[in-house]
Amino acid sequence: MGFCATDPECKWHNASYERAKTINTKKKPTRLDRRSLAHAVRYLAARDEDLAGIAREFGPPPMWAREERFHTLIHIILEQQVSLASAKAAYDRLIAAAAPLTPERFMQLNDIELKTIGFSRQKIAYSRNLANSILQGDLDLTALRTMDDGSVRSKLMKIKGIGIWTADIYLLMVLRRPDVWPRGDVALTVAMQRVKGLVNRPGVEEMDSISHNWMPWRAVAARLLWHYYLSNGRRDAP
Repeated sequence: MGFCATDPECKWHNASYERAKTINTKKKPTRLDRRSLAHAVRYLAARDEDLAGIAREFGPPPMWAREERFHTLIHIILEQQVSLASAKAAYDRLIAAAAPLTPERFMQLNDIELKTIGFSRQKIAYSRNLANSILQGDLDLTALRTMDDGSVRSKLMKIKGIGIWTADIYLLMVLRRPDVWPRGDVALTVAMQRVKGLVNRPGVEEMDSISHNWMPWRAVAARLLWHYYLSNGRRDAP
């Protein structure tokens, strides 16, 4: 896909390109909003012709924002290593059984109830670890707002069952940090292979190398790639 800086009919035309070059990346926001998302798409389109092609064909990506709540982290845990549809079905059954979903209410559910809902044995343990961490005061979700990305990862990853992907999805979609790159995300791997025309699916190191050019807006680049993935009929992106 070619960048359209010289095509006056293109949605991402010369004016957008010139505006993108003037963005001061050192003053990136700590939390994405609609305005900064639009700025970031222009910036990325100016730097990468393949991302420009996604924006031109499918438009800007959704924010895909999620609530800053316990139930959101449970939903992300359910999404670990399964399709979105499968995780969403289990999450919906959980909400039907235990609304409003709080750490206290979750801890009242027994193993049989959780397995019927769709939790694996491991995810039952992970989710209870999370609930206990909040109930015991070891994790304060509201305190994460003021922490830098590395500190948020470290805090979340102290809980057994929350790895780097889960922490990064929370940073990207809940805290809306602009430069988070969710390493190992399967949908991003598939999308990057197709968008970049790679013979094989890229490994983590190759994806890190390619995404380096998208700093300080890698979270927006991820949204563009998910947008491409979903717009091409796939249903498994986070």
